Amino acid sequence: MRPRPVAAILLRQWYLLRGSPVRALPMFAWVGIDIVLWGFISRYLDSVTGAGINFTAVFLGAVLLWDLCGRVMQGLTTAFLEDVWSRNFLNLFASPLRIPEYVTGLVIASIATSMIGLAVMLVLAVPVFGLSFLALVAHLGLFLLVLYGFGVALGILASAMVLRFGPASEWLVWPIPALLSPFCAVFYPLTVLPAWMRGAAWLLPPSYVFEGMRALLQGRPFALLPALYALALAALEIVLAGYCFVRVYRRAVRTGLLARYSAETVS
Repeated sequence: MRPRPVAAILLRQWYLLRGSPVRALPMFAWVGIDIVLWGFISRYLDSVTGAGINFTAVFLGAVLLWDLCGRVMQGLTTAFLEDVWSRNFLNLFASPLRIPEYVTGLVIASIATSMIGLAVMLVLAVPVFGLSFLALVAHLGLFLLVLYGFGVALGILASAMVLRFGPASEWLVWPIPALLSPFCAVFYPLTVLPAWMRGAAWLLPPSYVFEGMRALLQGRPFALLPALYALALAALEIVLAGYCFVRVYRRAVRTGLLARYSAETVS
């Protein structure tokens, strides 16, 4: 993989943000709203219940980590859609640009923008609502790796969906994190799910992260093996999503689908 084409993709994303600062607004606005909303909900639950559970840590930590995963996926997909909306996708691959270089550039850009969102969430959650990561500090890096990996896999898969079905299919992409969140047990333990949902949850790396986070916050021992399994599962899903994207791209080239893109139709 050549570094210059990857840097070119990153430079293009930077020019897009610099040329239209409004594009940067979602990196701040929605994450801020989520933290403020769940922060006050957590404070209310802490004040009216005597369950001995720190709802601020449990809920705000879950919102922060899950939102981070969703931002990685949406950042990657949005960067891909920028090329589709501007009818630039065909131009890109008329050049010597390779698929791995293009996808790597989008992944790095997505991770960079999601880090900005993470910083905004921390600025609100830590000093304003008193969220503490002391119980998670030894394992936070592992949690973030799993969530970043899963977000990247979702973003690549969502981009493949748009590439296969056309630009109008983007409306099938945005609900994906919301559809998966019940199976990932973001706000509750896996034990409350029915058996068939638990079976699906074991195939989703974030479910291991949130189970581990709740265990640490409640003072229970942390199981490292499931977390490492989640990391390996996220890596496998990235590989499978990349394979799917390459297959879809080759089919689009072979059938001439790239030249027939239309924002009003789904092929």
